Amino acid sequence: MVTPSRETGVGYASASHCCGCCVEPEALIQEACSVDARLHKARAVMDLAGRTVRRWLLSSAAAGYRRTPEQRTPHVPTNKFTKAERQAAMDTMSSNAFMDLPPSQIVPRLADLGTYVGSESTLYRLLRQAGQLAHRQLERAPHKRSKPRALAATAPDQIYCWDIT
Repeated sequence: MVTPSRETGVGYASASHCCGCCVEPEALIQEACSVDARLHKARAVMDLAGRTVRRWLLSSAAAGYRRTPEQRTPHVPTNKFTKAERQAAMDTMSSNAFMDLPPSQIVPRLADLGTYVGSESTLYRLLRQAGQLAHRQLERAPHKRSKPRALAATAPDQIYCWDIT
């Protein structure tokens, strides 16, 4: 049988033994604590990490690992933009004054005007989600390039060319 060891990591954080004939480490820790033994000394004798023992003893944390995705509540940041704030930021970035500027230039210009819409990273994220995070500067429409005329020689000495490279 392999003894738990912090150096090797073998058997270190396992909650049960291999054959099932031994007493569970959880039960040993709880028994030691019930007879007024210090928790840190009991886990030191068993060579268990403090975090492992805390996870075993906290029933809410143990139940947390068994929750299904439907039972979990999604974490929503408290400073998340509302739909109105998101629309106001998008309207500001799409206005004539800022429509051709990236957020790295929009935020300082708004700061000079004394207006705060959002951080630079937030504006980049909003543009990416809206599919507008591309080259935002105005530029000329691309020219349609036509192929050069194809020249065909029907007799010798009709077409001359040279390489200037």
